[in-house]
Amino acid sequence: MRIGELAERAGTSTRTLRYYESRGLLPARRDGNGYRTYDEEDLRLLRQIRTLQDFGFDLEETRPFVECLRAGHPSGDSCPASLAVYRRKLTELDGLIGRLGEVRDQVASQLAEAEAGAGAGAGAGAEEAQPRCEMTG
Repeated sequence: MRIGELAERAGTSTRTLRYYESRGLLPARRDGNGYRTYDEEDLRLLRQIRTLQDFGFDLEETRPFVECLRAGHPSGDSCPASLAVYRRKLTELDGLIGRLGEVRDQVASQLAEAEAGAGAGAGAGAEEAQPRCEMTG
């Protein structure tokens, strides 16, 4: 199949496919006329890349999965290098989840303080009530 058909079937653009080719993630096969040609295996590689990117993997992190498929394995995550990427990504996600929990706690604390301050200053004059923000990063 030609690049336009592959792009359509994969739900991406021809520009993206050329970029993947330049990064070595898609093969650069050409027919006698110089047109790029692709097959069902290339579509499978693209679907693996797209799925991983949907999960938040950057393009370079998809490489071991693509290489695993190219080596003839039934799935892109059946090779040791792919499993290592999964482990790194889980560690990264755990860190992000922890940081988000901290930020959530800070926001909840600021909200509680702001609500308590608003309730205490309800009877005070308008000039005494001053907005404040103590969020720190």
